[in-house]
Amino acid sequence: MHTLGWGVPKDEAEGVSWFRKAADSGHADAQFNMGRAYLRGSGVTKDEAEAVKWFRKAADQGNANAQANLGTLYDGGRGIVRDEVQAVKWFRKAADQGNATGQHNLGSMYAEGRGVPKDESEAVKWFRKAADQEDATGQTKLALMYAFGRGVPKDDVEAAKWHRKAAVQGHAAAQLNLGVAYANGTGAPRNPVEAYKWFLLSAAKGNEAARENIARLEKSLTPTQRAAGQRFAREFAPKQINGERPAKQPASADGAAK
Repeated sequence: MHTLGWGVPKDEAEGVSWFRKAADSGHADAQFNMGRAYLRGSGVTKDEAEAVKWFRKAADQGNANAQANLGTLYDGGRGIVRDEVQAVKWFRKAADQGNATGQHNLGSMYAEGRGVPKDESEAVKWFRKAADQEDATGQTKLALMYAFGRGVPKDDVEAAKWHRKAAVQGHAAAQLNLGVAYANGTGAPRNPVEAYKWFLLSAAKGNEAARENIARLEKSLTPTQRAAGQRFAREFAPKQINGERPAKQPASADGAAK
């Protein structure tokens, strides 16, 4: 695989040339890979409109990954005119095939009332489907629904449980929120060292809210506690799902320690 460098020197342009041959022959997976190459600018000049073209070809053949990506591009107006109804359509097609990205994105559309009438119970349903597949974004979104009592009764213990599942996979927002749970004793036993550890891990991914929480928490920590939290953070290794390290997740600020 030229694009991955398996058994041959890594050559993204060469890999794309092979994908193109298969894609032009109608191979859906190759069409998806062409779309991804254009979306990322891997082996070709980045071109979101071209990415849309190839994702659509694969999506029309039922490729769930392409359907989820096409939904994302419609949702963001990237390479195509923004259309939330179309985004929902493609997220749903992917979600109905069990695609976790499609599921958590469809959940977000229901939670926000974009492209569909707002329905927080329906959002919870789709977040849970993704979360049950060990999808860290789905787990984090489900945790937030429990934290704020949206679509489910408010339950800080359930919120902390789902944040923990995502945090151990390296999800920055979940790490922040789990740190808040430990710092405030909401849904988890109050534990400033654990809070510090999770804030440090989240901050290492660029989460500004985590940095702010670190600054506040450090004022009350003893040198021994700070050293312990820093050691735990250094020793942390993200949980691997199906033998693979989880993909990087965007860092977002969802909470703050009191």
